[in-house]
Amino acid sequence: MPSLLKEDHSQAALHPPAAHRRNVGRSIGYFACALAGCCWGTGFFFGKIAFTQLGVGHYVLYRFVFACLGLLPIVEKPRFSAREWKLLLIGAFLGVPLQFIVQFEGLKLTTVSHAALMVGTMPVILAVGATIFSHERLDLKGWIALLGSTTGIALIVMSASHGSGFTAVRGGNIKGDLLVVASLIIALGWVLINQRLMTLGRSPLAVSSWTLLTGAAMLSPWVLFRDGLPPVRGLSWHVWFAVAASGLFCTSAATLLWNWGIHRVPASRAGVFLNIEPALGSILGVVVLGERLGPGAYAGGALIIAAVIVLTTTGQRAHEPQSS
Repeated sequence: MPSLLKEDHSQAALHPPAAHRRNVGRSIGYFACALAGCCWGTGFFFGKIAFTQLGVGHYVLYRFVFACLGLLPIVEKPRFSAREWKLLLIGAFLGVPLQFIVQFEGLKLTTVSHAALMVGTMPVILAVGATIFSHERLDLKGWIALLGSTTGIALIVMSASHGSGFTAVRGGNIKGDLLVVASLIIALGWVLINQRLMTLGRSPLAVSSWTLLTGAAMLSPWVLFRDGLPPVRGLSWHVWFAVAASGLFCTSAATLLWNWGIHRVPASRAGVFLNIEPALGSILGVVVLGERLGPGAYAGGALIIAAVIVLTTTGQRAHEPQSS
């Protein structure tokens, strides 16, 4: 392995413009993953607003209706082979109806704090999955960074003190917590299938748009059969804004950014940016819902920042995704 790294560095020295382009592309990829984490980080907040007048099924349906509307102006004509269509449809089923219904059923049963703690385990799940299924290599520093990042999320969420009424905590629910964890394992399959399609030469835009469009087509009959037609009249503008933002911002924009990012960086390393989601959820709770954060939140934030620096600046060439 050292000889391979030595050869790689010598080639970079002989071709500095190519090495510079790779480094710039990698940096932009990390930035895209970070933006995706920010987009997903507002999802719980908007979902909580929507749940004041909508059930889980109708909220998820409206979310993907708006997501699809946002994608229509930029969708590419599909050019997938039969094998790629099979992979895409499996990924769409995992990533849209199955993941979202399971996750939001879990969120309905448990508290936002408990759900955020569960989501904070996603980078570790992604790193393990990428190591097992995509043969990506993560060194000891990477694993320590992921553990530190996840610990930081736990400190942030557990340091929040909740008030009464809209922000009251009733206590966690084991079934709800386990459903959220199950949705994260399902999401792992969706992420790895998307990455596989892009290594086969499909563009991030095509993979993102057709995954969401076909996933929404799978979701619609299930929700309509189980819950009936969603309400249209009587919904407040707050709810309409929440479901529109969830679809356009937290779904279509986040998915495009994430797929574009992991096309340029290893999924195992990009996973640390998923910790932005529960961290931002905690910040919104403080700023908008009046929650308070203690010293643990600052320690947790420092751990997350340190993990991001370690994962994005050390050992990058040794951990590039392997092409197939």
